[in-house]
Amino acid sequence: MTLSTNHKRSAWVVLVVSSLGLSGCASFSPDGGFGEVQQLTKAHTGLDARWNKTEAETSEAQQRVADSLAKPLSVDDAVQVALLNNRGLQASYGELGISEADLVQASRVPNPGLSFGRLKRGGDTEIDRGVHFDLARLLVAPLVSGIETRRFEQSRRLAALNTLSVASETRKAWFMAVAADESLSYMQEVLKSADAGEELAAKLAQAGNWSRLEHAREQGFYADAALNVARATQARTTARERLTRLLGLWGTQTQFVLPERLPELPKSPDQFPDIEQQAVGQRLDLQALRAQTQGLAKNLGLSKVTRVVNVLEVGVARNSYRDAPTSEHGYDISLEIPLFDWGGARVAKAEAIYMQSVNQLAQAAIEARSEVREAYQGYRTSHDIVRHYRDEIVPLRKRISDENQLRYNGMFISVFDLLADARAQITAVNGYIESLRDFWLAQSDLQMALIGKPAVTPMSGMASTAGTSESSATH
Repeated sequence: MTLSTNHKRSAWVVLVVSSLGLSGCASFSPDGGFGEVQQLTKAHTGLDARWNKTEAETSEAQQRVADSLAKPLSVDDAVQVALLNNRGLQASYGELGISEADLVQASRVPNPGLSFGRLKRGGDTEIDRGVHFDLARLLVAPLVSGIETRRFEQSRRLAALNTLSVASETRKAWFMAVAADESLSYMQEVLKSADAGEELAAKLAQAGNWSRLEHAREQGFYADAALNVARATQARTTARERLTRLLGLWGTQTQFVLPERLPELPKSPDQFPDIEQQAVGQRLDLQALRAQTQGLAKNLGLSKVTRVVNVLEVGVARNSYRDAPTSEHGYDISLEIPLFDWGGARVAKAEAIYMQSVNQLAQAAIEARSEVREAYQGYRTSHDIVRHYRDEIVPLRKRISDENQLRYNGMFISVFDLLADARAQITAVNGYIESLRDFWLAQSDLQMALIGKPAVTPMSGMASTAGTSESSATH
């Protein structure tokens, strides 16, 4: 079958215009999609997130890290170091590049195919030449590009959520490390007191002024104090090493210095009158799930479009013969006949994946409301506990200690009573430190509950279905 000159020109014009329209979308963004991650990180933490792609950017980040480590590391400095230097976080940003590359690839015009054949029959030689274009892939390219666009948007949200999660974990690790340092210092004070009591008791026992029971009691105090110091030392090591891993430090960098004390308790806790609505509206994991569900709905339409027309190719052919003065011209179309597979399985799979995502989104919203309520209650309760320690327990222990000091000066109580009271006072102060640490941890958990949790899997189901549709259109 031959084509007229006008028909052939029209077909080529359609192909060229379609190709130009698609090729206009095939470009990489200047920031690789990282701009949105930076904006969200800045809004929630006030700090800078960086994606170090070049040696110059890495060197600049290392210099900023060195400047921060040159002085006692504040909580904000620690979070900034993690955002610049955590290699796991930097590696996760590679998903942005992968997702954008898939988007650009989906927007590119499929390459044409060339065919060449040489056949001989007796003394005759036939030469076949053809150019083929995958029309099915051209037709579904806008739909596939839309799917990859939504995947890229979700990748940006997940990258931001992962960044904020690392920031939150670093804040918590910093509070744990500083509190562990303080607790160790107080446990060492208790050990000194117990050591003095045990040494004095031993001398009194040797002189016959104390019984073996009283001496053994002081030895027990000392043994318990030594055990508590060992536990506090291990807790300090564990907390510091966790912070070191989050900061991405090694070698001499691990000798960083922390402040001696935790930040003071705020005068009043923050108020969140509409905390559930705020969480549902701004949580990044819910936004990612919404985008996934919307993308799957669009992808379901793509599956229905390609359920029958699986393969559609058009080509221009030209055959010539050795003994013929002219060559043959024409075109050919190949189409898969839906005799055994009408695409129902692909559509059913897409529908099942879509409903799965709908239910996941509903469950995630329910869990988000519960998580933020729980986190806020823990935040308020921990604030009340710290305030009770600060305003009631610690001052009371101080008054008792002062009274015992007066009685000791008047020789109404023994030195062992005074040492026991000193140990009790130190224990009360250590309880205040632990409760203050728990408050700051609860505040970090509340902030993260309002942002989301990095437990959303990238759109694997959507990618699988999209890949099936695209591959079926490119056979």
